[in-house]
Amino acid sequence: MSLTTVVRDIRRRQKVKFNPPDRPTAVWTGNDLLDGKPISALTVIFQTSGCRWNNCTMCGYVYDSAQKPPSHDELMKQFESAMSRCKDEEFILKIFTSGSFLDDGEIAPDTRKEMLSRFGADERVKKVIAETRPEYVTTEKVSGSVAALGKRFEVAIGLETSNDMIRKDCINKGFTFSDFVRASNAAKQEGATVKAYLMLKPPFIPEGIAINDMIQSINDAAHYAGTISVNLCNVQKGTLVEEMFLRGDYRPPWLWSAVEVLRRGKEAAPDAVIMSDPVAAGSARGPHNCGKCDKDVAEAIRIFSVTQDAGVFDGLDCECRELWRKVVELEELTFGVPIVK
Repeated sequence: MSLTTVVRDIRRRQKVKFNPPDRPTAVWTGNDLLDGKPISALTVIFQTSGCRWNNCTMCGYVYDSAQKPPSHDELMKQFESAMSRCKDEEFILKIFTSGSFLDDGEIAPDTRKEMLSRFGADERVKKVIAETRPEYVTTEKVSGSVAALGKRFEVAIGLETSNDMIRKDCINKGFTFSDFVRASNAAKQEGATVKAYLMLKPPFIPEGIAINDMIQSINDAAHYAGTISVNLCNVQKGTLVEEMFLRGDYRPPWLWSAVEVLRRGKEAAPDAVIMSDPVAAGSARGPHNCGKCDKDVAEAIRIFSVTQDAGVFDGLDCECRELWRKVVELEELTFGVPIVK
């Protein structure tokens, strides 16, 4: 049985909640970097028809998609609602759709052009980052987006790993590293920058292998992406990862693993901006250590992300760190089955 068949069976068993089609799925503010300096960031998840691929083992964002494709007017109302939420004088805008902003099936070309034009006219917006799968990145779409926006435009791609076998057999992502390279080159050719999202510890991967995979992936992706965001896998509802977690067959990554990845990744690719936002840190479903040090380690990861100073990790320690080292050493012998929760 293929991973796609398993994931689709899980999807069919989920109940999908109704969301008003004229409201975005989620909007929140945070921090990012622009030209090496901290800046506010507004993140918007537009409610669209969702990801056309929709077969990844760890992704539960599909359940936030609209039950029917929203109209142009409904999407523009989502736009207006989102933009009214940010009061900062200047910010980076991050666009997500639980799929691909450059997919015409989710965001029609005229709607995308109007959104970008209005982002461009808003003096508070200093840069727009839009997530998309690589198959929708073409020189025509990127050049049209750059022209409509009239300011910095960044194409963000969920690469997850530079290892094609892990991406296929553990994440079921549906594209290859060469697809990412082609999309990155197309984006840069038309004046856009590129951001790569990586995934620390997808299912079926022992902790130590996951760490090494991320360091190698940072080094590989840095040739094509100026910014690399290391996402720490968390357990989302209605996913294969959740089913494994509930059976005791999956544990989210240790926060110590993220520290190791960020420190060594920065050494390997010093010119890249390397970031991480440890979502749900300290919870059983999110990246965690022993519970005592989770808050401090997660905060250090956030500080590193806006300073790029790996020195913030130097003073961190906890008695659980030795246990983490043993997990890294021994978990490969269990073929990825967690040694400790």
